[in-house]
Amino acid sequence: MDYAVLDPRTGETVATFPVATDEEIAQAVAAAAEAHRSWGRTTPAERASVVRRVGELHLERADELARIIEREMGKPHEEGVGEVEYAASIFEYYADNAEAFLADEPIEVTSGEGTALIRRASVGTVLGIMPWNFPYYQVARFAAPNLVTGNTVLLKHAPQCPESAAAIAQMFRDAGAPEGVYVNIYASNEQVETIIAAPSVRGVSLTGSERAGEAVASIAGRHLKKVVLELGGSDPFIVLSTDDVGATAEAAVAARMENTGQACNAAKRIIVLDALYDDFVQAFQEKLLAAGPAAPLSSPRAAANLAEQVDRAVAQGAQLAATGERNGAFFPAGVLTDVRPDNEVYHQELFGPVAQVYRVADEAEAIELANDTPYGLGSYVFTTDPEQALRVADALDTGMVFINGVGAEGPELPFGGTKRSGFGRELGRLGMDEFVNKKLIRTVG
Repeated sequence: MDYAVLDPRTGETVATFPVATDEEIAQAVAAAAEAHRSWGRTTPAERASVVRRVGELHLERADELARIIEREMGKPHEEGVGEVEYAASIFEYYADNAEAFLADEPIEVTSGEGTALIRRASVGTVLGIMPWNFPYYQVARFAAPNLVTGNTVLLKHAPQCPESAAAIAQMFRDAGAPEGVYVNIYASNEQVETIIAAPSVRGVSLTGSERAGEAVASIAGRHLKKVVLELGGSDPFIVLSTDDVGATAEAAVAARMENTGQACNAAKRIIVLDALYDDFVQAFQEKLLAAGPAAPLSSPRAAANLAEQVDRAVAQGAQLAATGERNGAFFPAGVLTDVRPDNEVYHQELFGPVAQVYRVADEAEAIELANDTPYGLGSYVFTTDPEQALRVADALDTGMVFINGVGAEGPELPFGGTKRSGFGRELGRLGMDEFVNKKLIRTVG
């Protein structure tokens, strides 16, 4: 496995980075363990000041950081700046709330005299294994809560993101983080197993593929380490009623096309009530195909994999409306209709600018179809009936439901899923409780 910057816009290898030696990995693990001895005993306010400065450095270097991921994974510059700014807001959020989130939690004692409380404390070093599709945001939502908690971080980024990984580590150094508090490692898959096995490493958080999640969870289970997994998604976008078909179709396009369709929580299956179907699909298809993808997928291999899925879906009976042909990493926007349950793509995730559209007779069928997937990350419900919105939200087997809106995420809102989309939560108050020792302190008399 090589760490290399392969610009998907040109196919050119821009830079390569050597995989760490086993000795370097051992030194990184030892440095993080040593740093925890003092970092975990600092005050939340002291840790928050470093984390806050990291967020400020993101903003100060936004243009430079965006250019890095433009060549690493093809993200348009303006979108890259937006991602950097969102990452900065996450660091700021946890810096603002560190003391409140880590405050002692009194327990009303009903089993005798005295008092009791829960005191939250760090657990040690945690390993983060991050993906390429949001190189700064994914790191922020993992690292920020763990660092203000007092944990130290080992960060293994995606092999195609070595420059952004190095840039993040540099910001921690420039923010005054003590040596070993945040350590970037260019580790191999085999070295990851060694890291997880280390006694000082108390947990691992992975955002990535199902296969990677299965492998990491298996290793962590053997070593009795806690895991947080954020894996794939095939999120439904359910349209039950609308006062403006065009606006709802535009929202669906935005939900499908974020990051050129390369988002785990993108709307991938558009489910439309029969009475709205024809008008909606016409508007949706026109808007999605016109939107194009202006940017490439992350690599030519990613585009080739998506092409195989789409070609197989068409061979198995689906209808495809598309804007053109694949060219290297550039993939044409497309809409698949007439997808039957026996078509392989029915239960697959499409990671790119291709949507599946389904017609349903009523609310019950929409819910059944939405839940008929191995995934359970996010979902979208559009309806003019508030009671129906909550009823459907309750019935969806997902970790998140967004009603009548897209792009409504925020640092304060927990992110995560169920089923094969993983388990655990990041962001919000819940993101602080994953890798923390909730210690009971009971005083009698």
